[in-house]
Amino acid sequence: MKTAKILRFDAPNQSDGYFARWYESDLAVFVYILSAEILLHISLLTLPYFWDEAGYYIPAARDLLLTGSLIPTSTLTNAHPPFVMGWIAMWWKVAGFHPLVTRLAMLVVATLACFAVFRLGCRVANRQVALMTALCTGLYPVFFAQSSLAHLDMAAAAFTMLGLTCYLRDRMLSMALLFAIAALCKETAIIAPLALIFWELIAFIWRAATGNSKFWLREPSVCRIVWLAIPLLPLAGWFAWHYHCTGFIFGNPQFLEYNLGSTLHPARFFAALAIRTWQLLGYMNMFVLVVATGIAMTRPPLKFASIPGAPSTNGGGANERRRISVPAQLVFYVLIFAYAVALSVVGGAVLARYLLPVYPLIILVAVSTIWRRIPWWPAFLAVVCAAFVVALVTDPPYRAAPEDNLGYAKYVRVHQQAAQVIEAKFPSGLVVTAWPASDELTKPYLGYVSKPINVIRIENFSPEQILALRDTPANYHAALVFSTKYEPISGYIIRLTRWDRMLARYFNYYRDLPPGVVAEMLNGRVFWQQRIGNEWAAVLAFDVPVNAQNTSGTMLVTSRR
Repeated sequence: MKTAKILRFDAPNQSDGYFARWYESDLAVFVYILSAEILLHISLLTLPYFWDEAGYYIPAARDLLLTGSLIPTSTLTNAHPPFVMGWIAMWWKVAGFHPLVTRLAMLVVATLACFAVFRLGCRVANRQVALMTALCTGLYPVFFAQSSLAHLDMAAAAFTMLGLTCYLRDRMLSMALLFAIAALCKETAIIAPLALIFWELIAFIWRAATGNSKFWLREPSVCRIVWLAIPLLPLAGWFAWHYHCTGFIFGNPQFLEYNLGSTLHPARFFAALAIRTWQLLGYMNMFVLVVATGIAMTRPPLKFASIPGAPSTNGGGANERRRISVPAQLVFYVLIFAYAVALSVVGGAVLARYLLPVYPLIILVAVSTIWRRIPWWPAFLAVVCAAFVVALVTDPPYRAAPEDNLGYAKYVRVHQQAAQVIEAKFPSGLVVTAWPASDELTKPYLGYVSKPINVIRIENFSPEQILALRDTPANYHAALVFSTKYEPISGYIIRLTRWDRMLARYFNYYRDLPPGVVAEMLNGRVFWQQRIGNEWAAVLAFDVPVNAQNTSGTMLVTSRR
């Protein structure tokens, strides 16, 4: 019995299907993960909506709830498929319109993603590796922060991982369905099946040239390529419907220009690729896992205790711990490379959350390597988890998006306080601010104010924008200024002037002016200010009467350059 247990643990396919005991079944594992997700996020579940949530996804889901339209009406459409918005609207229909309901709905999606990572780990490695991979993935700051946010990338990651597991098992119908759902969660999820089609085509070329397919999971097949192409059909159908309804295939012209037209310069591509490489291998303390993997690679594989008659599982010495097969690893590397390159071309904002479908693949390979080669591998992975937690709760000494760790909660809370001040002191005044605070003040359903505030919207708090505002003939009563870019309080580890210039040219980087400087330039005073970590906001007051002609809505002030 003891020998059988060890052989089952190390066998390549024994982890498929349900476990023998009910508390080890797939359903039980899903419930465990969901319970942990809710407990760990409990202090975040009632937060108002943040950044892109407030700017697009929540208004789009609300339009779907109220009107049944798949095309948003209260915000400019950007052609994102409606699957996630429909998921959120369904929860609202059943449980009511509230941030708590939204957060729980997204935690279910994050649970599915973590569970998919676990099942993938069981398929290519073993249960111990799968459990530790799911734990590390769940604690990785980008994954953890995105788990309760109403964005599309977590759902795309969940169905991509499930589809990849089916691909490895050669279950083509299930794979096509899951990849199709992933693409209907977010259009960039189509990268995965397209990359696998490319890999299958390379298999044909390699086999013709060498006569073997040893680096592939199985012999190349035209049928498999056809199955991988099927997810293109529902995505194409969505874009056709979007064009029929709006006259635009990929969203409004401004959205298309920002996410594709302005990203095609070669220098911009290589800069974006450098950022993507950093996000994959170093960002938010990922470098700790990468370094631990490098240390593990300097050691030989471990061996199990001698078992009479036990076969070698990987072609090495007898009873060596089994690695992820080379063909499976190559599939992972193809997907990681495809995402890094494609998302360096597409997407105006180089956000880490876009890489959620491939972060688990990096973690899985690393955890498997550490487990296979380090005797005290639990201690190594405990250090990695601790490093992820530190990155989750602290502000990094380099540029980062607040949504990539718990900085987003600080952002939301300081904006809550600022909105309360404005609603209490300037309820009928005209308030100058930038997006997303302009939406926070004008849309009560986002959770910041009880009734709309009249605003003048500017683009940001750069010197050019403040000078343009100063020349605008509007009698504004107050201004809400806040941090729109993350700047470390303690300073940068390293800062390159040439790199800053490249960011300004290709990635719209700018520096926010401090509240005192903005107040001085506009002849006002700082009425209230607050800082939580690196996130800050301030309310400026101006001793001028409110212009009744400018209190009916939102006006956009842009730079005169």
